[in-house]
Amino acid sequence: MFTGIIKDVGEIISFDLQSKLLVIKSNFKDLVLGESISCSGVCLTVSKLKEETFYCNLSSETISKTNFKIKKAGDRLNLERSLKIGEDLSGHLVFGHVDGVALLKKIKNDKDSWVLNFSLSSNMLKFLTEKCSISIDGISLTVNKVYKDGFDVSIVPYTWQNTSLRYSKIGEKFNIEIDMLARYVFKALNK
Repeated sequence: MFTGIIKDVGEIISFDLQSKLLVIKSNFKDLVLGESISCSGVCLTVSKLKEETFYCNLSSETISKTNFKIKKAGDRLNLERSLKIGEDLSGHLVFGHVDGVALLKKIKNDKDSWVLNFSLSSNMLKFLTEKCSISIDGISLTVNKVYKDGFDVSIVPYTWQNTSLRYSKIGEKFNIEIDMLARYVFKALNK
């Protein structure tokens, strides 16, 4: 489990879709084999360590549900180590279980922040409401507005400078995890 507060922006050194092996360079120290790391919102397991890199194996399910199917060497990933009991929960509970991807449609500089507009499928959009939490590429964010085909979030300067968002381009796909509380409430109300 994670908080959505990004601690490092890593770089993909290599990614082989055939062997489903991802190699990531990071500034994390003292990683251990078997440790869970949120890699742009996807909970992955450290399977090998070598100098400043760690290796993760991806399943076919992970590749099919995430933006990893289009990732390549040189791409940046938001990294967060798993939450430990007793640590502050600064963001919201993020599980690392990606529901799908959203397409970045617009980036608007709004004085001291950036407003990002995403399109999202209706099967995920039904869980969103204004001011709900959402994880976008592992970042805990608050939804500003919800539209019939998408939503907006605002990004403050600290988040812009300390996550992979600063490298974003229109047309890119981002991993989305719907807030688990919203999902459970939705399901309970439908019964």
